Amino acid sequence: MFSDIRLQRFRSYRDESFEFETGVNIIVGPNASGKTNLLEALLVAATGGSFRAKDAELVAFGAPWSRIDVRGTEDVRVVKLLPQENGSVKKEFIINDQKLLRLSLQKTIPVVLFEPNHLLLLHGSPDLRREYLDNVLEQTVSGYGKARRDYRRVLAQRNALLKRGLSVKNQLFAWNIRLSETGSHLAKERHTLVEHINERIGGLYRNLAHSKAAEVQVSYTASCDIVQYSSSLLQALERRQDEDIERGYTTTGPHREDLRLTFNGRDASEVASRGETRTVLLGLKIIELQLLEEARGRKPLLLLDDVFSELDGKRRKALTEVIGGYQTFITTTDADVVVQHFMNNCHIIPLG
Repeated sequence: MFSDIRLQRFRSYRDESFEFETGVNIIVGPNASGKTNLLEALLVAATGGSFRAKDAELVAFGAPWSRIDVRGTEDVRVVKLLPQENGSVKKEFIINDQKLLRLSLQKTIPVVLFEPNHLLLLHGSPDLRREYLDNVLEQTVSGYGKARRDYRRVLAQRNALLKRGLSVKNQLFAWNIRLSETGSHLAKERHTLVEHINERIGGLYRNLAHSKAAEVQVSYTASCDIVQYSSSLLQALERRQDEDIERGYTTTGPHREDLRLTFNGRDASEVASRGETRTVLLGLKIIELQLLEEARGRKPLLLLDDVFSELDGKRRKALTEVIGGYQTFITTTDADVVVQHFMNNCHIIPLG
């Protein structure tokens, strides 16, 4: 748990400090007052990265450096961001005086984030659903973050070759092998995660909705046989090679796969109402909390960025019941909407 934070030249903050309570912390202020920036700083300190921006965007405009200092019950954390002449940013972490260039899974603090883009999870682009799965896996499976980066790098190399046309056809095989090997790891971990989610989502949805009418299920739509994924993907890459060259990009693999959610066997994106969609998303976030706590052996931080008001009274009550026991940070423009659900047992952080 975090007890306080100091932000220097981070986003819109020049040099400001905030104190936190162990329960619910409500960050309230008008739009553009820095609410999401504060939430983002907590995420960077806990996991090493932002949910919405590259490192260069975290440094206040024109500033030569940026720094986050956080004190918690287990450690003292410092994040330093130093812009370089080539436009990149050198990032350094200091945890209890130990300097690190990257946070391993063991050095991160588990976090569950619920932000406005997640409200598009069911109806939006497959990119959002893949990112959702990958972000959970990065926090629960050791080495997954590296595998994800390796896959992206190999995919970029293969796509760069494809854009050069038929003249590089004989160079693709080595990249096909590497892509199938790295892709297999991603797809199998995603498939396992979705199976765990599917075991819980049906009962949880019925409890949240107080209804037994809908049968909710999730599945992972893999492009290849999940059991023999590596060899199946290699064959698919070879088979589609001419098509990929013509299009200039790789048309199959984990980067094209999806998470599918159904209501009574029908695609949720087609039949789910607004209320049903909100209930499913709330269920997914509760499952995410459970999975992270089980995998890491500690309670995650819960960050709610301007989504509390998007839930109706019944779903707010359900979320309020779950929040108990977790250190929670909620941003809002209207504190009254949030405070009434916590019987004044919360800490208000006013901004702007």
